[in-house]
Amino acid sequence: MVFLVETLRLGLNNLRLHALRSVLTSLGIILGVAAVIVVVAIGEGNKRAALRDIESLGATNIIVRSSTPPATQNASATTSFVISYGLRYEDLRRLDHWMGDARQIVPLKSVGAEIRRGPSRTISQTFGTLPELQRTANLRVKPRGRYLSAEDEQSVAPVAVIGAEVAAQFFPLEDPLGQDLRIDEEVFRVVGVLEPVGFAGGAGAALVNRDLNKDVHIPLSTARQRFGDIVVRRQSGSFSGEQVELHEVYLSAPDTAAVLDMAERVRRVVETGHPGLEDVQLIVPWELLENAKKALVVWNIMLVSIAAISLLVGGIGIMNIMLASITERTREIGIRRALGATRRHIVSQFLVETGTLSTVGGVLGILLGIGVALGLRTLVPWLLSLPVFRGIAEGQFSLEPQVTAWSILASFLVAAGVGLIFGIYPAVVASRKDPIEALRHD
Repeated sequence: MVFLVETLRLGLNNLRLHALRSVLTSLGIILGVAAVIVVVAIGEGNKRAALRDIESLGATNIIVRSSTPPATQNASATTSFVISYGLRYEDLRRLDHWMGDARQIVPLKSVGAEIRRGPSRTISQTFGTLPELQRTANLRVKPRGRYLSAEDEQSVAPVAVIGAEVAAQFFPLEDPLGQDLRIDEEVFRVVGVLEPVGFAGGAGAALVNRDLNKDVHIPLSTARQRFGDIVVRRQSGSFSGEQVELHEVYLSAPDTAAVLDMAERVRRVVETGHPGLEDVQLIVPWELLENAKKALVVWNIMLVSIAAISLLVGGIGIMNIMLASITERTREIGIRRALGATRRHIVSQFLVETGTLSTVGGVLGILLGIGVALGLRTLVPWLLSLPVFRGIAEGQFSLEPQVTAWSILASFLVAAGVGLIFGIYPAVVASRKDPIEALRHD
């Protein structure tokens, strides 16, 4: 015990005598540990955000969506035409018949070309749907408002539930509830406002190919009665029309274990009326969720491996400094050996010094990494708001770093291990110095 305490005292005292060199030596470990923690925090934050956005569509949901056939995507904008494609009511009846084990089957019908209120206007993202969509798609309505009801559907009511972006655009300084909104030439009363869905709809928006915060929902019966099945979009010198009976159909599986099997059955049922699925697309959030998890694990491994190179460089730096230290401390080693110190004593002293450098560096790196990771939430948006960086990222941009316990523990253990491993060789070299030759060294 006395030997251990004395060895620690000698090692720490030597590091204190060369404080600046000790700090510079451990700088590689500090930055390496901090890099690992920050990289993992950013990766984990992005992973959770992506998974949250995908889950927002419903992990047990299967979405069948109408998509423009390839043959009509490149049609000339200077001509007038009406194209017919996508899901039909016959497909909905077929799904109702063959997918009896689905908890919910909810259709969405796209209607309207433009939304207006006073001088403000925007391209319509209005959908006629059923009240069951709220539970199926995990929609949340802001307090005081409500979602569509069965009474709205039965009475063909002219009511609408609007997304957060629509509310911000048309009602920036007033309460939207009870106000009127015009969709094409039809007037609707706002009865509810949806809670925001992530950043611009997040990954969910990418899956359904639109910003979910700009959606407007009206009763399906109202959409069919007032708008029909043809949506006309006019531009200068031309117009184009789309005849799509249903834009999307949501099917909810009993549980996640049944999702993939049900998705395959849905594919076969829909393919009966749409050979090759050229004008219909199948979206399975659960399948995408599993693929995203696998991809993010690989991505995290790659990022951590890159950051771990800093730890390796830090270990090499410690070994180089300790080898240089042996040369200048050769006489000290000779004196200690002449006074009875064994090779084990010399090895222990040098290992204490390298272990202390790496351990203290690891602790400082952890503190630095946590501080940087938490600071990125406010630092990155602030930097992007500066004139120099403005325009690099469109719209709002934010990071959600999540510091994980395993990254802290793993980086610290690796840092301590790197210091000891790279300190063994210099310690052995020092212990093998011939005492007589060491005493003669100037």
